[in-house]
Amino acid sequence: MIKLTQTSLDKLTELFTLAGYTIRHEKGNFKSGSCMIEAGKLIVLNKFSPVETRVTFLIDALKKVEVDATLLDDKRKSFLKEVLDFRPEVNSEEVAVTATDFTNSPEEMN
Repeated sequence: MIKLTQTSLDKLTELFTLAGYTIRHEKGNFKSGSCMIEAGKLIVLNKFSPVETRVTFLIDALKKVEVDATLLDDKRKSFLKEVLDFRPEVNSEEVAVTATDFTNSPEEMN
């Protein structure tokens, strides 16, 4: 189980660095608090977002990129496997909000 802490954020940042990505912590006004630019292998995290939000974003992003496992030692490989197997806990309040978000028609969402 991955804890959504600064330590996990540091480990995730290290994995992205080994995969060739640059992670910057900047102030920003983006919806999720984070932005990933794949062409430039750049990830910008809103430095004012909670650590939990930044860790969750990096976990989701890591599932979408290729990481060369040959560059990782056993400890990092183990952490990578843990990240790839991670399923966030969802509380019932979040599910209710998400369910109502999908009741709008596409025109209302724009």
